[in-house]
Amino acid sequence: MSVAAPNRWFVLSIMMFAFFPIVLDLTILHVAIPSLTLSLKATGSQVLWVIDIYPLLMAGLLIPMGTLADRVGHRPLFILGLVIFALSSLLAAFAKDASLLIAARALKAVGAAMVMPCTLAILRQTFKNDTERATALGIWGSVGSAGAAAGPLAGGALLEYFWWGSVFLVSVPFLVLVIILSYFYIPKSIVMNKSKWPLGQAVILIMGLMLTIYSIKALFKDDNALYFVLLLLFAGLCLLTYFVMLQQKAKNPMLDISLFAMPTIRIGVLMALMVMGSLAGVELLLAQELQFVTGRSPFQAGLFMLPLMAASAIGGPLSGVILQNFGLKHVATCSLLVCAVSIAGLAFSDFANATWSISLLLIAFGLSIGIGLTASSVAIMSSTSEEKAGSAGAIEATSYDLGTGLGIAGFGILLSSSYQKAITLPNSLLPEIKTQASRSIGETFLAAEQVSPDMKEVMISSAKLAFSAAHSSVLLTASCLLALLSFYAFRLLGKSSTFN
Repeated sequence: MSVAAPNRWFVLSIMMFAFFPIVLDLTILHVAIPSLTLSLKATGSQVLWVIDIYPLLMAGLLIPMGTLADRVGHRPLFILGLVIFALSSLLAAFAKDASLLIAARALKAVGAAMVMPCTLAILRQTFKNDTERATALGIWGSVGSAGAAAGPLAGGALLEYFWWGSVFLVSVPFLVLVIILSYFYIPKSIVMNKSKWPLGQAVILIMGLMLTIYSIKALFKDDNALYFVLLLLFAGLCLLTYFVMLQQKAKNPMLDISLFAMPTIRIGVLMALMVMGSLAGVELLLAQELQFVTGRSPFQAGLFMLPLMAASAIGGPLSGVILQNFGLKHVATCSLLVCAVSIAGLAFSDFANATWSISLLLIAFGLSIGIGLTASSVAIMSSTSEEKAGSAGAIEATSYDLGTGLGIAGFGILLSSSYQKAITLPNSLLPEIKTQASRSIGETFLAAEQVSPDMKEVMISSAKLAFSAAHSSVLLTASCLLALLSFYAFRLLGKSSTFN
């Protein structure tokens, strides 16, 4: 299209309606973890896989799906992805055990991976004017951060009245409407890249990513054979290295490595990774702290995090003005630094006796998340030509989901390790019960159901103290890493003062 699409703002609204349930699914399970753990009798490892199989598998699929969209057209892949996402939501809602739920979440990741890069590519092709495109991408970023932040509140509201499967079922009627609107109103675009889609490269990328992440998670489990886990890690890293080598030599690469030569794309990827990882990890920890330790209901836990959701929604639209006035260098540095400071404040907060200071910390965290994510979207998509929109959209979306998956995995690993060191259990417990109870707070609560009432009270009390200590330790570690990365971003951008 050489002129602006007359219905471009309606197309934008359809993209946002499709994008919202996908990003909402990244965090909506956080407050459902206690209910899900007890209902399905899931282990701590199964719980982590239920949560992060979705973002991690999606992250592996986004680049292949983004390049596939450039070859077959963004509209058909977009609609097919919505259909798969809706059907897998039904399967997840009625899963009978943790294994089936993990499988359903994996299928959801396939559908989501088809949709996400297409939303950005369609926006890139629909909005020709730079100012309008920045506004559209700002709204996209705002929906992304607000949707992820709104997950705990939406999940809590549903769990207040329904069973845990309702968090998946609620999006199905909504998705049906979006599919119908997409069929009639999303414009057909010209396929600019008709080269063969490299399926083999896609398999190598997915396997390399999943093996690497799985082995990193498994390294922190006491019951895994160390040599086998290290072998898996080596295999995953080798596959990822081989994938990069293929991209440099292939006539039709799946990932255009040359895009990373642009400083704006590199910093955009860095920002998306860090802020989404922080958002997902902090929400996961807070949801468990608020329910397991302070005894709040899922809905109360969601309401508690409402300032975070509201602030992240506001941060997106503000970022366009902030970028024009201060430039990417200062926006990137400050957003990461504010994230670090606010997370450090949360580490020292008493959630049992919440005060206004916690709300201010959540607001600061939410604003920095919203501004950082929108800035990353503008930096990546505004630096990309139209024929590479799908690939660039895949890079952006991959950063979102890989950041979410790594955030959940990283925070989960640190939390599990810290919790196991902090918890003190009665020596009189049977060895198998003691082993189960030491893995995670959810498994401690499950194990406590197998002992006498007096022993149960001792175990629950010890679990709460251990989790609060582990929670603070993990948040402080994350804060230090973000602070270091903020200085790295400042140096990386050098004297740059704008985002383009």
